[in-house]
Parts: sequence; structure tokens; C-alpha cells
Amino acid sequence: MKDAFGAPQSLLVLGGTSEIGLATARRLVARRTRTVWLAGRPSPALTAAAQSLRDLGAEVHTVPFDALDTASHEERLGKLFTEGDIDMVLLAFGVLGDQTHDEDEPLAAVRVAQTNYTGAVSAGLVCAKALQSQGHGSLVVLSSVAGERARRANFIYGSSKAGLDAFAQGLGDALHGTGVHVMVVRPGFVRTKMTRGLAEAPLATTPEAVALAVELGLRRRAETVWVPGALRVVMSALRHVPRPLFRRLPL
Repeated sequence: MKDAFGAPQSLLVLGGTSEIGLATARRLVARRTRTVWLAGRPSPALTAAAQSLRDLGAEVHTVPFDALDTASHEERLGKLFTEGDIDMVLLAFGVLGDQTHDEDEPLAAVRVAQTNYTGAVSAGLVCAKALQSQGHGSLVVLSSVAGERARRANFIYGSSKAGLDAFAQGLGDALHGTGVHVMVVRPGFVRTKMTRGLAEAPLATTPEAVALAVELGLRRRAETVWVPGALRVVMSALRHVPRPLFRRLPL
């Protein structure tokens, strides 16, 4: 169960090698989180991530998980909840893709969509059902400001995040009053291995800043969190820019 301050004592990270996911786990372990499950493809990186959290004093387990293997989600993820309550699920997996390449290779674009949207819908519903059955918990979904309005530079990735964001918002409405809290996190450009080598966007942030925003959002039981907060105003303005003008912007 969460403590009196709303901090989770147990955490499941879907995307166990995600830099944002691990930064969030480290921050929560430094507070009151004692048990962590890292779900991801078995790899040296997943093993190292688990050990790094054990070094901070947490009890850590790794769980085989593949976003694209949706047929296995109910069995593998559902089983975790039969072993005890989980206070928080962080849906942190996703791929950026390569817009130029993916436009020419539709199967590559489909993989981006399947990972970021289809895989997330599957895993999100399995975890939401389990959280509802136990009567409490938070599902935190890492979305992106890229989903607010499709841009020429990354509309494949952006469209997958738009779908994820709409799904998560609707799921939060569906679970209202059940004891389950759904929080959508919309970071801007985050400095990670995934974005290394890309031109940095204004208001760029870090995994640690996103982790802090997640922690504060949990305390407030926020439903939507922007990182940094100024992006709420920026994206609101961009949504209302007339399309002919929007096409001329260097985005």
C-alpha cells in the first residue's frame, strides 16, 4: 500500500531499461519504495539496471516482457499481481524510430506504432484490470508532447503517442471512482540515449526532472503532468496555429 504521503511501496516498471523509468525508480526507492519489478527483454542492461537499484537498498526482480508479444501480457503481468499488491505501474517503454527511414519502410513504421500504441494498450489494460481488482494503485503512462499535434519531422512517432495519450486519458475516466489513479506524463525533448545525436528542442529536460515531476504528480494525484510545466502553454498555443502557418514553422 502507499504510505501516508502517497508514495508507492512497490513499483512495476514496464520498460525496465528506460532511462526515465530507472530515474523514477531511483527517486522512489530513495523515498519509501521497497520492492521493484523491472519488466523488459532479458539482457545485460536489464540485469545491470536491477543491480543498480539493489545497491540502493531495494528488493528487485526482473520480469521477461516484450511490448510486441501482446499474447503473453496477460499471463506474465497478471501473474505478478497474484504474488502481492503493486502500488504503482510505470508504463515507460517506447521507441522513437527514424522518420525518414520509416516513411520508406512501412513495416518499420508499423513496428513503432505497435510498440508505442498497441503494446501499451495491451499492457495498460492488463495492469489496469489488476489494479482495479486490488482496489488501489496508480498507473503512470509516459506520453509525449509529440502527441499533441503531429509535426512533419516525426509524425509517425507523434501519431503513436497521440493514440497512447488518448487511450490513457480515456482509461483514467473509465477507472474514476475505482480507487485506481491514472496519470499521463507529457515530457518534451528528454536528453537520453534515444535522443542522442538529435538537434535539441527548446525546453529540453532530463530523466531526473521527469522523475521529480512524476513524484510530485503522485502526491497531488494529478491526472496530467507536463515536463517542464511551461510546455502546457507552448503546446496550447501550437494547437491553435492555423495549418498553413504551422506547416511553415521549423518544427
